[in-house]
Amino acid sequence: MAVNLRQEARGRECQIRVPGVCNHNPETTVLCHIHVPSLSGGMGKKSHDVFASYGCSACHDFVDGRTGNATIFSRRQYLYEGCFRTQKILMGEGKIGIRD
Repeated sequence: MAVNLRQEARGRECQIRVPGVCNHNPETTVLCHIHVPSLSGGMGKKSHDVFASYGCSACHDFVDGRTGNATIFSRRQYLYEGCFRTQKILMGEGKIGIRD
């Protein structure tokens, strides 16, 4: 049975955690995808759900460049770290894993 990682984001703690931006409201958490064409198959397409982070609405707006004044590298750093934390949570719950 496949796990719907987008649905898994509902009610979760934000893992992007941008200081001074994060609203810490799990009711606004969604799955925030990393936008890298080589991971998604091209521009304008979302990457696989495993390449994403739990993010509150405020952090999602920040990493997508809709708010804040930060470089793309800074935005990506927050998103990548959030992705790794999200993957750790999902592995710990047995919802994603590595096959031998």
